[in-house]
Amino acid sequence: MAEAKKTTRKTTAKTAAKKPAAKKAAPKKAAPKKAASKARKAAPLKATAANTTEEFKDRALTKAKSAANQGKERTGDAIENLSKLIEDSAKTIDDNVGEKYGDYARSAADAVSSFADKVNAKEVDEMVEDARGFVRKSPAVAIGAAAVVGFLVSRLIKSGMDDRDA
Repeated sequence: MAEAKKTTRKTTAKTAAKKPAAKKAAPKKAAPKKAASKARKAAPLKATAANTTEEFKDRALTKAKSAANQGKERTGDAIENLSKLIEDSAKTIDDNVGEKYGDYARSAADAVSSFADKVNAKEVDEMVEDARGFVRKSPAVAIGAAAVVGFLVSRLIKSGMDDRDA
C-alpha cells in the first residue's frame, strides 16, 4: 500500500508539473492565431476605408451637381423675370421717352429672354465646358472678369458687414 501511495504521488507530481507547461504552451499557440486573424481583418479595413472614401467622394459630387442644377434653375428663372420686368417697363418708356427707346427696351428684353432660354436648355456640364472653352480662347478677358466679380463680391460682403455693425 505504501508503494501504491508513492506511485500515486509521483504520478500526481508529474501530472501537476506537466499541467502548467501545457497551459503555457497553449497560449503560445493561440497568440499566432490572434495575430493571423488581426492580419486578415486589416486588409478588409483598408478596402473599407477606400470604399468609404469613394462613397464620400460620390456623395459630394452628387450634392455639388444637385446644388449646381438648383442654382442654374434659379438663375434661369431670375433672368426670365428680369426679361419680363424690362418688357413691362417698355410701355412706360414709350409713354415717357418715346417709342424708339421703348423698342430698345423690348429688344433688350428679347435678348435677355433668349439668354434665359439658353441657360435653361443647357446642362451644368455643358455650361462648364463652354466656360472652359471661353477661358482657353481668351484668358485675359476671363482673368479680368474674375477680378471684377471678385471685387464686386468683396464689396457686397463688406457692405453686408457694415450693415450689421450699424
